[in-house]
Amino acid sequence: MLTGKAKLIARHLRSSKKTVVLTGAGISTESGIPDFRSPGSGIWTKFDPYLMTGEALYTDPKNFYENGLKFLEFLYSIKNAEPNKAHLALAELERLELVSAVITQNIDGLHRKAGSKNIFEIHGNLEEAYCMRCKSKTTFDELVKKLSGGQIPPLCDLCSQRGRKGILRPNLVLFGDILPSSFKSATREVKTSSLLIVVGSSLEVYPANRLPANCRSFIIINREETGYDSHAEIAWHENAGKALEQILKELLKVQ
Repeated sequence: MLTGKAKLIARHLRSSKKTVVLTGAGISTESGIPDFRSPGSGIWTKFDPYLMTGEALYTDPKNFYENGLKFLEFLYSIKNAEPNKAHLALAELERLELVSAVITQNIDGLHRKAGSKNIFEIHGNLEEAYCMRCKSKTTFDELVKKLSGGQIPPLCDLCSQRGRKGILRPNLVLFGDILPSSFKSATREVKTSSLLIVVGSSLEVYPANRLPANCRSFIIINREETGYDSHAEIAWHENAGKALEQILKELLKVQ
């Protein structure tokens, strides 16, 4: 049964000239991927985030990878996750030209798997790795393979062939890292939109939590309350999959 909030959000989507969606970890929990901060089950209850900083990687890469091996192997394991109803609904909304872009804080690649095209991965992804010395690219799979085979830190093959020591790093935004250029592009998308829909994000992580301030109007769909609820046009406390599926059903009635 459709709820009043699903109908209201569908109405906003129909009238919006340009809608952008910002997603966080909550959109992927229904794919079996834990979020970062939930007490007892969040990723940071199992791994220490302060061992996984950009500074630690650059100053002592061997120690960084020794401390972070289990964390990186865990990240590798989530590559097998499949998109859920929420990811698929957003891809369909893009196909229907009701959503122009998805900005995601997630690194799991599930929006890509679901079929979304215009994606801004502002925290990186689990597809790529690169050499900190020569900047040549390889895959995240290759980096983890080297680590699991005992090569700590993982070395760049191209640099090794040239008699140099280049160290690989994942294409992820670590604590203390400068955000990639994709964040500036994402901010421009939000500034030129008439509606931002936040899905599955507690809006606690800076600077992504400042994106709503760049849009004329925003809606929040999140299981828990956020500090931005009182500023939103609509705040719907619901699972992402259930909410987006209902919104899509309402929109398809008039297509």
